[in-house]
Amino acid sequence: MIGTRRSARILLLTACVVCGRAAEASADFFITPFVGSVFAGNTTLLDLDIGAASSKHWTFGASAAWQSDQILGIEADFATVPGFFENDSGTGLVTGSRVTTLTGNVVAAFPLSVTRESLRPYAVAGLGLIHASAEDFIDLNETGGDWWGMQLGGGAIGMLTDRAGVRFDLRHSRTLSRDATLRGERTSKLSFWRFTVGVTLRY
Repeated sequence: MIGTRRSARILLLTACVVCGRAAEASADFFITPFVGSVFAGNTTLLDLDIGAASSKHWTFGASAAWQSDQILGIEADFATVPGFFENDSGTGLVTGSRVTTLTGNVVAAFPLSVTRESLRPYAVAGLGLIHASAEDFIDLNETGGDWWGMQLGGGAIGMLTDRAGVRFDLRHSRTLSRDATLRGERTSKLSFWRFTVGVTLRY
């Protein structure tokens, strides 16, 4: 009986310590509008402006993230790439095009106990939707669709004040749907790299 009471006291004490530490943990909400470039794109979709998908294009977007002061966090990321299937040196057949991504990600960052308020590296991985569209001036073909996609990458956030900072970010996005190439290989319908710089606001 004494042993049982002692074990119960130990369990109770342990629970109090764990709960106390959990209560001490905190989390922040971040909003990050960003601008950057997509590059090294690849697609099995019809690319009338030859090589346009693999060219560099401007991208714009924003992300909203909940990040603990420990390691894990979650994020919603939205980005759009106007002119993805258009190229200044291309055929000029494409009159309008766009690629848009919307993903939900898990974020793993260095704990604040390690980085303090200096540059805080992180990695992201998640799933979402990738939308692509392109129109040509003679209505020869309408390229596009909606597919499930994945996003992998990482970056770092540096807070300049208590509320504002800068984020540097590199990610790779690709569709989960695949097509066969002329060589018989199966590759993603659409994939590309994205590098962005954003202003991070902490709440």
